[in-house]
Amino acid sequence: MKRQQLLIGLLFFLTFSPSISAKAWNIPSLPPPSPLEKVVMIFATKGTPNKVEIENYIKKYPSIKLRYLFSETFNGFSVVGSRQDLLKLSQMYRKISATYDNQSYSVEKLNPSALSLIGAEKAQNYYDSKGNRLTGKGIKVGVIDTGIDYTHPDLRSNYSGGYDLVDEDNNPLETQIHEGEPTIHGTHVAGIIGANGRMKGVAPDVKIYAYRALGAGGKGTTEQILAAIERTVKSKLDIINLSLGSDVNGPDLPISIALNKAVEKGIVAVTSNGNSGPNLWTVGTPGTSSKAISVGASTPVLKVPYLSAVQLKSPIKLVPFVGSVKWNLNHTYPVQYVGIGKKKDMKNVAGKIALIKRGEIEFSKKVKNAEAAGAVGVIIFNNTKGPFVGKIDGEINIPAVSISMVDGESLIPKKSPILASTIYKVEKDLLADFSSRGPVTINWSIKPDITAPGVAIRSTIPDKRYIELQGTSMSAPYIAGAAALIKQAHPEWGPAEIKSSIMNTATILHDEKGNRYKVYEQGAGRINIDQAIHTKTLVSPSSLSFGILTKQFDENKKQVTITNISNQTKHYHFKLLKYDENIDWKLPLPFTLKPGEKRTLSISAFIKRSFQTNKEMIDGYLSLIEKDKSIDIPFLFIKKEPSFPRLMGFSIVPGDSPETFRYEVYLPMGAEEFGIALFEEDTLKFIGFLEERKKVGPGLKENQIEFKVPKYLNKVVAVAFARNNGQEDIQEQSLKLLQNDNGKK
Repeated sequence: MKRQQLLIGLLFFLTFSPSISAKAWNIPSLPPPSPLEKVVMIFATKGTPNKVEIENYIKKYPSIKLRYLFSETFNGFSVVGSRQDLLKLSQMYRKISATYDNQSYSVEKLNPSALSLIGAEKAQNYYDSKGNRLTGKGIKVGVIDTGIDYTHPDLRSNYSGGYDLVDEDNNPLETQIHEGEPTIHGTHVAGIIGANGRMKGVAPDVKIYAYRALGAGGKGTTEQILAAIERTVKSKLDIINLSLGSDVNGPDLPISIALNKAVEKGIVAVTSNGNSGPNLWTVGTPGTSSKAISVGASTPVLKVPYLSAVQLKSPIKLVPFVGSVKWNLNHTYPVQYVGIGKKKDMKNVAGKIALIKRGEIEFSKKVKNAEAAGAVGVIIFNNTKGPFVGKIDGEINIPAVSISMVDGESLIPKKSPILASTIYKVEKDLLADFSSRGPVTINWSIKPDITAPGVAIRSTIPDKRYIELQGTSMSAPYIAGAAALIKQAHPEWGPAEIKSSIMNTATILHDEKGNRYKVYEQGAGRINIDQAIHTKTLVSPSSLSFGILTKQFDENKKQVTITNISNQTKHYHFKLLKYDENIDWKLPLPFTLKPGEKRTLSISAFIKRSFQTNKEMIDGYLSLIEKDKSIDIPFLFIKKEPSFPRLMGFSIVPGDSPETFRYEVYLPMGAEEFGIALFEEDTLKFIGFLEERKKVGPGLKENQIEFKVPKYLNKVVAVAFARNNGQEDIQEQSLKLLQNDNGKK
């Protein structure tokens, strides 16, 4: 595409897209860094890093100090030093194969019935070969998170040590208020895995090791997480849980690579899938790790409130805010619309439900304003399409819930206020809207692998307290705890067998209308711990991604290994769970396995006809039948070049010297055309192209470029674009330029 055509396309998008208006930009401006500013950078090396060689080499650069060597799960090292010296090192040291900025990661912010639903209570009544109940006894589980409050009465008996990668000491306690924004996340995760006191976790007798890789506010870096993974491998832990993530859907970033290596070294790695659903392609690293167990969120048994009124076509589902008291309104109340929830708007809400639009004011302030004015409850509706999950802080004694923009607008009265009552429905095994969906870019693997309860999960938090939270962060530790019980029952099993047992015995989930969720939404389904422990057959791999189709009638072949782990001879045959007219399968003939015998078989599929124009993917389940038992194996075919994001994770900051910019962006499959255009923030007037390249390869792209911005500007908007096979995506960021004068012409 010619420059002029590209410019017209970008200007059209910026002018007419409601999601990219000048008012919508809310990204904090960053001051231009000095070339002498000290930063941390990670270097991948060709082969195992040599400490002596690296230390001798960096002596040439006085500002650089070696921090960590990575050799267990990732070949490389991290250093701290001035930007200018790090740039020289990356150019001069020939054994460096790739460089990575120290990216930010965060926790996935987003009841007893859950333990019963997934079979944990049953499992805890079974016994291992030594006659001990299955409680995770003797199994070592690492929690790579925000640290834990190991003084909590439900955790202190099984806390066994750890390390703080943020402060670099042996005290992995959660961030305290005097250290910055305090955290509770790691303690909550640890409680789900192995609380043993007033509350019981999935595996209450596990040994918990805490690795504080995320500091104040639940933020951490690639380096800290890599260093934590390295320590768990060296300490020979059995299981690690990472309830954290990023917004980059790629399997080739350092943490995903490190988790694959950890699994190869015998550790069961469990990670949250992310809270960016319900859109597809939203799974982020490290949930993209092919060998780790990536976990999506489903609902336990819940009593869910719905708002009902004569004026409504159907009841509206109310989604509680994290930190809110429960919605317990059992009478009819008027619904009073109060705009965005400022104090001055709260004139007539006493004894009513306050209906508030999202935006401009923090959720907590909106709810506090309503409570102070006498409201009995608060409903906040979205200002963009779809549902959302919010969080409120502080002591608030009235319930707060969220609903979609469409539902919110339906509650705004045209004449007199709507009188609404609450009805309650019992729900379970529904996929949470916020749960990130797959598949993974580049290798097109199915993610998540499994789902577990992640809504209204009550667990431990610091200062001897308990709270309900939700997110895939809460789902992952259910699987980590399950893996501990399975490992105790089958100590000879490695990560592959444990992953297969979990996926092979899952329950396939359906939505409220009875339609099956897609495999790239739920993976194998919801976990059944008791069935996983007692399975008699293992199928590996436990999901089959046939990748992108090339030509019609081409054969797509996969190998699967079936193992009979029972003490009886078993007879098997394959069967399709549901016929699809697009695929012609070539399945193995019926076969028999003796006790302990395994067999590797080929499964082939042919695409008989072109996909329907509106169908980018074909998914389903292939069943392995043994008598009246069935193992359902998820499969996925992807149409050539589906509509996945062409670029992700775009960030840009002023460069290391005047009139330069430094950027980072991830291109999952590369781009025929890639570039970054600059615009004036106020007028959206085009300034010029910072970068414009053709035929760019896949992966993480970093660069620093000289570009002179007119002196009268102190704010610009950078728009990154990538075009591939007729599809184009853009991401934008607002940027403040402090080296220019005060923006005056």
